[in-house]
Amino acid sequence: MTIVDLRSDTVTKPTPEMREAMSNAEVGDDVYGEDPNVNKLQEAAADMLGKAAGLFVPSGTMGNLIAVMVHCQRGDEAIMGDKGHTFSFEAGGISALGGVFPHTLPNQADGTLKLDQILGAIRPDDVHHPISKLVILENTQNRCGGVVLTKAYTDEVGKLAHNHEMMLHIDGARIFNAAVALNTSAKALVEAADSVTFCLSKGLCAPVGSVLCGSREFIDKARRIRKMLGGGMRQAGILAAAGLVAIDTMVDRLAEDHCRARELANGLAKLDGIHFEMGMPETNMVFPSFGSEIKDNAADLAKKLSSEGIKVSAVSERRLRLVTHAWVDDAAVQQTLIAFAKVLA
Repeated sequence: MTIVDLRSDTVTKPTPEMREAMSNAEVGDDVYGEDPNVNKLQEAAADMLGKAAGLFVPSGTMGNLIAVMVHCQRGDEAIMGDKGHTFSFEAGGISALGGVFPHTLPNQADGTLKLDQILGAIRPDDVHHPISKLVILENTQNRCGGVVLTKAYTDEVGKLAHNHEMMLHIDGARIFNAAVALNTSAKALVEAADSVTFCLSKGLCAPVGSVLCGSREFIDKARRIRKMLGGGMRQAGILAAAGLVAIDTMVDRLAEDHCRARELANGLAKLDGIHFEMGMPETNMVFPSFGSEIKDNAADLAKKLSSEGIKVSAVSERRLRLVTHAWVDDAAVQQTLIAFAKVLA
C-alpha cells in the first residue's frame, strides 16, 4: 500500500541533491564560527529576508524562544495571537525559560490581530503592570487555515509597535509559502520586523533546522542564548548544506503544493457532509469540517483514513488538517480523494 502522509509538511525528506550536498559538505566547529556551510547559510538567509545577520538553530521553536529572550527581560510582556504557534505549541517556553508574560489576543479568521486590540493591549507606564515589549505575528497563520498576512498589514503592526518603543517578531515558519501565494518576496513581507524565523524542514524539505534573522546586535545576543539553551552545534555544516540547497531550489516550487491543496479541497467539497467553514486553502493547508450527517468524529475518520494509507491530523472534534508538500504528487491527491469517498460511504 502506498502511504500518503498529509499530517504536516514536517514529514518531508531531503531531496537527492540535498543528500549529495550533505555527503560532500565541508565542515568546521560552528560554536567557534568556523563551519563554512553554516556561515554561508546564515548569510544567504539574512540576505533573502533583508536582515543584517542570521543564526542557524535546530528548530523554529528554539528560534522563536531565542527571539523573545533577546527582545524581552524577565517579567516583560509579549503580545501574540491566541492561535499562534508561540502560545499554543511551544510548551510555554517563553514563560518557563524566559520569564516572559504572554498577552494573547484573538486571531481573526484571516490570521490577523486587530490593530485597535493590539493598541489596547499595550500597558501604560505603571508599576502594577508588566512592560509591553514585543508583538509576535505568525505568517502563514497555521491554525487559521494556513492563511497569509499581507505586507500592508504587517507594516501597520510594525509601525504601531515601533511608535510605542516595542519590537515586532514574525514567526515565519512558512513565510516563503506566504510570499509565493502573494506573488511577492519574503523580504518585503518581513521588512517591518525586527526579527524573523523561518523553517528549512517544512515545505523546503531540508531535514533539520530553522534560521533566525535580525540585526547584527540582535544575532550576537541570540548566539549566546542559543548556546545557553543547548543549541550550539558543532559540525553542523552537514545540515546547513541541505539548507543551502533548500533555499536555492525549493522556494518557487511551493506553488505546486498550493495548487494541489486547492485541488484536494475542491475534490473534498464535492463529498456529502464536507464543508470548509475556514475557507478554501490559500497555501498548502486544507481544513475540511464535517456536518452532522457524518457520524464519525475527526479522530475516528483519521483512523479509518490511515487504514486506507492516508495519514491526516484531527485538529478538533469535527475538523481535519491536511498539508500538501513536495512528496504529495497528483496521484497522491487522487488516492486521498478516493479514500475519503470510501470511508464516508
